[in-house]
Amino acid sequence: MRRGGAFARQVLLVRVARRDDERGGSTATVTRPEHHHPGDRRTPFRRRYGIDRRTEAEFESVVPVSPALGPMTPVDDASTSMAIPLLPGERTVARRVKFALVNGCTLASLTLGMLAIFLAMRGDERIAAFCLIACVVFDGLDGALARRLGVASPFGAQMDSLADMCSFGLAAPVVVYASLSGSVSTPAAAVACALVAACAAVRLARFNVSPKDGRFFCGVPTTMAAAVLALVVLIGLPVSGTVQVAGVGLLAFAMVSSFPYAKLARLVKLPPWVWLAPVIGALVDIRLTFAVLVVGYLASGPLLWWRQRGTAAAAFDR
Repeated sequence: MRRGGAFARQVLLVRVARRDDERGGSTATVTRPEHHHPGDRRTPFRRRYGIDRRTEAEFESVVPVSPALGPMTPVDDASTSMAIPLLPGERTVARRVKFALVNGCTLASLTLGMLAIFLAMRGDERIAAFCLIACVVFDGLDGALARRLGVASPFGAQMDSLADMCSFGLAAPVVVYASLSGSVSTPAAAVACALVAACAAVRLARFNVSPKDGRFFCGVPTTMAAAVLALVVLIGLPVSGTVQVAGVGLLAFAMVSSFPYAKLARLVKLPPWVWLAPVIGALVDIRLTFAVLVVGYLASGPLLWWRQRGTAAAAFDR
């Protein structure tokens, strides 16, 4: 290995010397005296190959070395580059305060998710469900504030994703598991809730690397899935435990599906008379109305997918 390293150094030095000669100003020559054997460790490297200190300095300027890693070890450019700022753009006090406010909402969502886990472990599932609803509110608030205040950043997006995993990918399954305990078998509840956590992780990771569509979600978003689970715990649907476990598993698979689901902004723009029926239904029987709305939203994804597929096939036939 020593001979190979010495040979590599010699080749590099020869290339440096040739480049200087081509420029018309050779400052040093690299020679190998015959009366010194390269394998003789007692002979200094500089004397063995006829390298003066000026040539060695030029060599080190061409190939940077790291004192921490030893000689002849290239320095990683990423380690010497400046750190990327968390807040791109102008770094004024006002923008920093806005940035802190937005990320404070994200941290509030994460903290409430942790509180929901602690409450569920104590048996307070309904209060934990209220904490999940608060997580949904803060999750929507931080994104809206970031866009409104002009402090959206990649750091904020990653923070939001991590907080969503804690609040919606971990806290929501724990709360549901605590609410199902006693009504279904423990393995069935554990499998269904673990499926929610796994699908939420896949959903969030896919969302981070996928192109964004302004009209539809690809699969049910984790925020909406957690809101549905929290409302199920709050209102207490009059269905058997087996049906609830099946519904939890169906919601988990809907998160990682490729079906298009309309965003909330599009649903809000619906005609007012469309919202009249759910309001009246909630006054009559809130549980039945909630179940119908959830089932209708889950069924809208496959229906939209079938419609888009039919439209694309008709356009291709033309």
